[in-house]
Order: sequence, then structure tokens, then C-alpha cells
Amino acid sequence: MAKRKLPTKMWVYAPRSAPTARVPEAVKTEVSQQGQRLINDWKPQYVKAWPEDYQFNYIVNLFTKWHRNYFYFVAKYACPGPTAISPFFEVPFTRLEYVGGNRFNLSFMRHTGKWVEVEQGLTLQKALESIRDDGLYHPS
Repeated sequence: MAKRKLPTKMWVYAPRSAPTARVPEAVKTEVSQQGQRLINDWKPQYVKAWPEDYQFNYIVNLFTKWHRNYFYFVAKYACPGPTAISPFFEVPFTRLEYVGGNRFNLSFMRHTGKWVEVEQGLTLQKALESIRDDGLYHPS
């Protein structure tokens, strides 16, 4: 049996990632308020009362949340079936990334579970306009 030869050890340059911009509290407050207004507009359309014997997942709540420099639009689903692992689960469907200078990158969650960044360097108003008008950013 032949012995396996291990590769020689070598050093490889691994640069550190660039630091992300911290979100000022004033921007957080403004984005949260504008996002909540959009969620309140969407709730009558997406959050509905379902029959008792309904067996498929359905949206029971829409909300927003911050995590680091990301602002997420999240849908909470109910799992009414008898084989459900848990009664509820949450899925973020749209993401605003604060990149500094009151600019945002806009992404949507693909069916594969990966974020797809579609628009970069938008103002808050343009980003919310895109979210409101484009069906990519709506809950499904």
C-alpha cells in the first residue's frame, strides 16, 4: 500500500473583511417607522383569517426587525397540520442593508434560502418605493 504524501505547508494571505458602517440611532428610528407604515398597509392584504380545518401554512403576522446593519421585513407563518414540527415559524422576505451615508442595498430572499441583492445605494424613500411597487419584495 502506497503512503499518502501530504502537501507542504505554506502561508496564504487572508485579508480581513472591511468594517461595516454602524447605523446611527436616528436612521434606525426613521427606517423602523417607515417600515412599520408599510407593514400596516400590507396587513389587510396578507394577514387573513383562515378556516379551522385549513391544513397548509399561512401568514398570521408581518413585522420588522433590526439585526446589526440589516433591517428585515419578516412574515410569521402558522403550521396548522397535525404533522407540523412547530406551530409557528418566521421567514424574512426582504432585507435593507445600511451601507453608510443614508444609503441602502435592497435584497430579497430567494426560494433557495439565499439573499439576492438587486439594488444598491438607494435612499430610504427609493428603497421603500421599490419594496412597495415590486412584487419581488412582498411576502408570499
